[in-house]
Amino acid sequence: MANFIYKARDANGRAVNGVMDAASKSELIDKLHKMGYMPTRISEAKAGARLTSLMDRFKRIGSDDMLMFYIQFSNMISSGITILMALSTLAKQTSNKALGQTIGEVSRQIEGGSTLSEAMSYHPRVFSKLFVNMVKAGEASGNLDAVLMRYAVFFEHQEEIKEKVKAALFYPVILLTFGIIVMLFIVTFVIPQFAQIYIRAGVRLPIPTLIVYKFGLLIKRGWYILIAAAAAITLLLRWYARSDKGSLIIDTFKLHLPIVGDLYKKVAISRFTRTLGTLLGSGVPILQSLDITKEVAGNRILEQIIADARRYVEKGEHLAEPLKVSNEFPPDVVQMISVGEESGNLDGMLNKVADFYDMTVNYAIKKLTTIIEPVFLLILG
Repeated sequence: MANFIYKARDANGRAVNGVMDAASKSELIDKLHKMGYMPTRISEAKAGARLTSLMDRFKRIGSDDMLMFYIQFSNMISSGITILMALSTLAKQTSNKALGQTIGEVSRQIEGGSTLSEAMSYHPRVFSKLFVNMVKAGEASGNLDAVLMRYAVFFEHQEEIKEKVKAALFYPVILLTFGIIVMLFIVTFVIPQFAQIYIRAGVRLPIPTLIVYKFGLLIKRGWYILIAAAAAITLLLRWYARSDKGSLIIDTFKLHLPIVGDLYKKVAISRFTRTLGTLLGSGVPILQSLDITKEVAGNRILEQIIADARRYVEKGEHLAEPLKVSNEFPPDVVQMISVGEESGNLDGMLNKVADFYDMTVNYAIKKLTTIIEPVFLLILG
């Protein structure tokens, strides 16, 4: 089977396009004719490449739009509505045009013979690998509606944590930004005015004042050089952060930062346990679940730990053991996972761990906000 990009016209003459699997161009043409489309252009994609339309690269689909799609799609499937009818309805009623077009493409690919999971896998910027694999498990078990609702709950949990972290950092960031603006104004405009008065009067400036005065003149005269240097340093850091060595060092640093590192680790543990628990509860095999969880861990250190855990599990060992050896997972998490394995309720225990750590994250965010505000005020003062 090969991947083809096609453009066609429907019975009303409207242009449609998408991606579809077929053994040959002639087979694809037959599929399009059966769907009621007249093909105008067909091209084969590069071997092994994941196909995404140009729109997929630039579309902006909010988390709220995706959450509503997951919930509505689940409810429609559980009500007995066919997948194609549900997708057609959601494509028409969604307010996000980019999402509506993507859903339409998924519907056309299903009409062409693809499964729901296969059709969604062609749009990785919209449907995550985690979601696609859960859909695949739901199709195999015949429990698609429950799997979709499970993912909707999971997605809502993840977005809630993200929003809480953003909200905790919003006020300090605004405070710091305005503080920097005010300090730049004082250093580049206010202090030079006062300094000129003393210089004309022949009064020697104190060393601290002279340093600030010279620094202000430097910013005022060479601001474009400073901006260019800041941009270059930012790009260099981003390049370094994407390298294997750089990402490993930065992720290690994140986990061991004072105060903030503890919050970062709790969020990571919550994501790990929630993701793995959701996948296992949806019927995805544990080895495949660990592969997916590793990809969404968001931290290189945790990725390595999960990869080691997968090798242990593949040999028939327990999951809790490599997590304990890593020293990155707290003893309570390791113990609860061990109990879950022994009782045969690993997915349920993982979700309990995630619930507990979600609660501790909320407390840590409040504590962090309480500490950050006076510290920032002190620094700006």
